Amino acid sequence: MRIISGTSRGRRLAPLKGLALRPTSDRVKESIFNILGKAVEGTFVLDLFAGTGSLGIEALSRGAKKTFFVEKAKEALRIIQRNLLQCGFSEQAEIIPKEISRAIAILDARRESFDIILMDPPYEKGWIQRTLEKLENHHIYHESSFLVIEHGRREPLPRNTGGWFVVKQRRMGDTMVSILQAGVDPQDPRQGD
Repeated sequence: MRIISGTSRGRRLAPLKGLALRPTSDRVKESIFNILGKAVEGTFVLDLFAGTGSLGIEALSRGAKKTFFVEKAKEALRIIQRNLLQCGFSEQAEIIPKEISRAIAILDARRESFDIILMDPPYEKGWIQRTLEKLENHHIYHESSFLVIEHGRREPLPRNTGGWFVVKQRRMGDTMVSILQAGVDPQDPRQGD
């Protein structure tokens, strides 16, 4: 597991051992950030289900202003801190050691707003639906924010995405990457009226 591009390109990240976590592969991570492109620069990023922090650290390497990491597993929290320190991004990061729903409520209460929300939940456990519902009730994003969801190909996105609209999907083996954007539906013929 490594940083694909940016200021920390090529730097190896410490993995998590022994936990039932599935880290994002370098191929999937590269695909996500190639789709986002320059949209990452200068942004505030939220990395939900952060695991090792790989996605959020990649965002920092590519020019994100600050990344918030949400993770509750103690060993994963230690690995995120280690990886941030190793890459020199500790000052541009905040770790929230809470369960997802609680963390989103805390961020809402603090009036945080994110340009990009990265979400890599355990596959096929219902987390996508639950997290979308939580986001719908806690507006920690704005009209042009992106939501990136990594999910299994056998777990389609729910019909109701709560005001997020799919702008791109890519399949890599058993993994799907869905990029959604808040605001106006790009399929709506009234757009631009």
